[in-house]
Amino acid sequence: MTERATLVDSNVLLDLFTRDPHWQEWSARHLAEAFDRGPVVLNQIVYAEISLRFSTIEELDDVLSTRFVRGNLPWAAGFLAARCFGDYRRRGGTRTSTLPDLFVGAHAAVLDMRLLSRDAGRYRTYFPTVELISPE
Repeated sequence: MTERATLVDSNVLLDLFTRDPHWQEWSARHLAEAFDRGPVVLNQIVYAEISLRFSTIEELDDVLSTRFVRGNLPWAAGFLAARCFGDYRRRGGTRTSTLPDLFVGAHAAVLDMRLLSRDAGRYRTYFPTVELISPE
């Protein structure tokens, strides 16, 4: 029996695409473990963030192949992301539009997915119920 799906954050994929000397090994290991556990999902936000590393959409789609599940952002995730953004602003955050990480975290929260990311701080703050796979 497979575990629930894992949503992968763009920083993990970018570590692999850029061959980041510090994070590539960590990201590759945890992404492989996520594939062993069940479906690995990316959404439109992650797709957009990683697309800047590629010249064409065909090149990007070829790299992503069929191993990744493309998951659409649920409407409820948009609502939750907006609520988290309001909290972010009340805490003194200075950005004026909803942060991409809030959409990613909300997507994982609404669909009860695990989240694979190196950027644990914001996710732990705004999505404490999401099982986070990140460096400690």
